[in-house]
Amino acid sequence: MNFRNTRITELLKIKYPIIEGGMAWVGTSELAAAVSNAGGLGTIGSGSMDRQLLTQEIRKIKNLTDKPFAVNIMLLNPHAPELVETVIEEKVPCVVFGAGNPATFLPALKKNGTVSMAVVSSENLAVRLERSGIDAIIGEGMESGGHIGEVTTMVLIPKLMDCLSVPIVAAGGIADGRAMAACFALGAQGVQMGTRFIASKECLVHEEFKNKIIKAGIRDTVITGQKLGHSARVIKTNFAKKVCQLELTCPEQAEEVLIGSLKRAVLDGDVQAGAFMAGQCSGLIENIEGVGDIMEKMIFQAEKIFCSGQEV
Repeated sequence: MNFRNTRITELLKIKYPIIEGGMAWVGTSELAAAVSNAGGLGTIGSGSMDRQLLTQEIRKIKNLTDKPFAVNIMLLNPHAPELVETVIEEKVPCVVFGAGNPATFLPALKKNGTVSMAVVSSENLAVRLERSGIDAIIGEGMESGGHIGEVTTMVLIPKLMDCLSVPIVAAGGIADGRAMAACFALGAQGVQMGTRFIASKECLVHEEFKNKIIKAGIRDTVITGQKLGHSARVIKTNFAKKVCQLELTCPEQAEEVLIGSLKRAVLDGDVQAGAFMAGQCSGLIENIEGVGDIMEKMIFQAEKIFCSGQEV
């Protein structure tokens, strides 16, 4: 198996089929540039940005790399249509959509030569998006950090393979070459990682966030927001436990304390009121490394597994 020559590397014009997940507050131009410079596809997480802020980030990353990069746009953001216009005007190579159906934007992106991808947690939206002209689908299993669906990566990727002809990227629970090899065995042509890149030297999050990931075991995450209609996986802290309890007793208060909680975790490392969004693979991450080392080790390990059929 040649991990340097897949449908995803060809589509995105990148060296390795590894994509940085679009993480609000975490996916800065600095981290995205580092991933792109190391051979993957770095992604600016636009989150709740407006047009002006996104333009600044795009222009900043253009000064940091000449490699392809992406912008992640959450369709729940009321500024989403303006952000798509910005992506087109700034000639961004790729856009990744989340939290909705971007079908109305696809014709303009295709005309502009912008590669379009979308994150899905089930096959239903994926099938509709392929019909609408999406270039690739990112299937995200519930092992991932942040907002999640209800299906695991191990089940989701084969189901998408049964339904689609566009290339598929696997996301959720991926932190090393073993998981990458497993995803390719299921039919994926690339992988997306978020949590593993948080625990990198180039990521600008508060050190407490990185420490939470390094110290976490595979059972040290919890899902908040299940009773509120927007499930999100976070590192298990006293704050996270409080939110889960409030969902049962006072949902309105739970909603209130969650506002701004990710920002507090990312920027301030606030263990009292911050939501440290991270995936179950936190329990597999033992150290902070440069993104280049992370990706090269992943490729080496995955190729070894495919060549020998044995774990390395």
